[in-house]
Amino acid sequence: MTAKSATSRASKTSRKATASRGSAVGKAAAAKSKAGKLPEWNLSDLYAGIDAPEIIRDLQKMDADCAAFETDYKGKLAGHVAKDDGGQWLAEAVRRYEAIDDLAGRLGSYAGLVHAGDSVDPKISKFYGDVSERLTAASVHLLFFGLELNRVDDAVIERALQTPALAYYRPWIEDLRKDKPYQLEDRVEQLFHEKSQSGYAAWNRLFDQTISGLRFRVGGKELAIEPTLNFLQDRAGEKRKAAGQALAKTFKENERTFALITNTLAKDKEISDRWRGFADVADSRHLNNRVEREVVDALVASVRAAYPLLSHRYYALKAGWFKKKKLAHWDRNAPLPFAATGTIAWPEARNMVLTAYRGFSGEMADIAERFFTDRWIDAPVRPGKAPGAFSHPTTPSAHPYVLMNYQGKPRDVMTLAHELGHGVHQVLAAKNGALMAPTPLTLAETASVFGEMLTFKRLLAQTKSAKQRQALLAGKVEDMINTVVRQIAFYSFERAIHTERKNGELTAQRIGEIWLSVQGESLGPAIDIRPGYENFWMYIPHFIHSPFYVYAYAFGDCLVNSLYAVYENASDGFAERYLAMLAAGGTKHYSELLKPFGLDAKDPKFWDGGLSVISGMIDELEAMG
Repeated sequence: MTAKSATSRASKTSRKATASRGSAVGKAAAAKSKAGKLPEWNLSDLYAGIDAPEIIRDLQKMDADCAAFETDYKGKLAGHVAKDDGGQWLAEAVRRYEAIDDLAGRLGSYAGLVHAGDSVDPKISKFYGDVSERLTAASVHLLFFGLELNRVDDAVIERALQTPALAYYRPWIEDLRKDKPYQLEDRVEQLFHEKSQSGYAAWNRLFDQTISGLRFRVGGKELAIEPTLNFLQDRAGEKRKAAGQALAKTFKENERTFALITNTLAKDKEISDRWRGFADVADSRHLNNRVEREVVDALVASVRAAYPLLSHRYYALKAGWFKKKKLAHWDRNAPLPFAATGTIAWPEARNMVLTAYRGFSGEMADIAERFFTDRWIDAPVRPGKAPGAFSHPTTPSAHPYVLMNYQGKPRDVMTLAHELGHGVHQVLAAKNGALMAPTPLTLAETASVFGEMLTFKRLLAQTKSAKQRQALLAGKVEDMINTVVRQIAFYSFERAIHTERKNGELTAQRIGEIWLSVQGESLGPAIDIRPGYENFWMYIPHFIHSPFYVYAYAFGDCLVNSLYAVYENASDGFAERYLAMLAAGGTKHYSELLKPFGLDAKDPKFWDGGLSVISGMIDELEAMG
């Protein structure tokens, strides 16, 4: 169990970085909605329930294994690794460390999934808190390992890596040693680690519980946040307006709480970054993503420069379709007047995605199908369930789980394709083991967006009606704007907040001013930002759970645009190369994985190529009138 993974196994790879449960106690169920029967996942593949005796057994085993590991290895790495059999000795230590990490993954994932499924249930909240504390306490015994390993001389490590048993773990060891310049002395690392439960983890939990408990009055009903946000995509303009105003009202009533959470977490990060020696507010995320700062800066600069060609142009076009000069901010994601009406039933959505996947690769479709047949998906909207969607990898000895809040919209079908892309990636990468299966967010989002693109292209090819083709194309452009433009605006917002926080606390009003500034720049003049929108930063979970996560979406989308162009022009063998890229997990740097496709993200023109795909689709929409 790495120091990073000890209490973060509930982190997700997702369109929205929140999670939920299926059946929290392992019961099979099927929720009904307009979309038909919706599946709830079966978490008993991890544990039968929160009171399962196996949880107590595994927590006790975790405690014992961590303590024994510390006894056997602490203070001994430098001496033993330098010996003739140092490579074999260290390989055995890493294997034991990995086994502990896998067990921690099972416990932490189950607790995180159950809690996110109902974060307002006191019994579940206590269970989640107790398991998180136990994992943190146990993992304190392991902190020494990475710290000591990084103090071993490079030449000694390289000699040990000539042993085949240890050579297998070279990618993990080399990644670990990239953290070396930023690690602190052992007791400070231990303090940071132990205090996380009463520090940032506690504020994360407060955010989750607060968001899940908020209620919004729409049409005389008190609604949770997910169905309220869904009304922003309703065909009836008065319902969109009512939802937008309800969101603004409730957010305003809770602005002091969200401002406090944001200020506290920004300060917590500033303290950590300062102690570790990170120069820029986002450098710790870049290190975690194994991506160079200049590559991200080039992406951000390219996207911001393209705002007028992308979002500004598209929203002006959309306003025209509604016979308006401007659209109110609550109409930004309104369904198009010429789009098909009706709800897409769950079986139809499943068939759309699996057919698209199978058209690309039978192996990819077979893996995706298991999520349906083996009950690895949780789809219904429920009270207390967190909003959004995600695919959680859990741990290699188990399997991923996908969560959605499925309501039968075309965008929900794309979300299903997106999360199954993650799921397929996680299944393929699991063979690398607990230490090397995880993939940096930049490449993780590539798999999900590619899954979306396959589904979109399949639907577009099957569409005969010119109006429905226009609606599909416009829907895809909106998704891409939300994935690229919106996420880079989010990144700009975070940079401004974290930079300004160094000079003192920000009021909710000031945070709102920064929000309106970046939103106005990215949305353009065709979106009329009405009063109340200044507080819409409050519900974005990425800002809380994964600071600076958001640029990974834009990275993945632009990369997929380039990757898909290679696919459309490729000879046989592209699917095999693509699946091999996913199967590599975290064993290779993104630049190495992209070489077989002739792509180089360090090329300044690379991002412009990906953005030109979106611009080209808008060209096509303008030509349609």
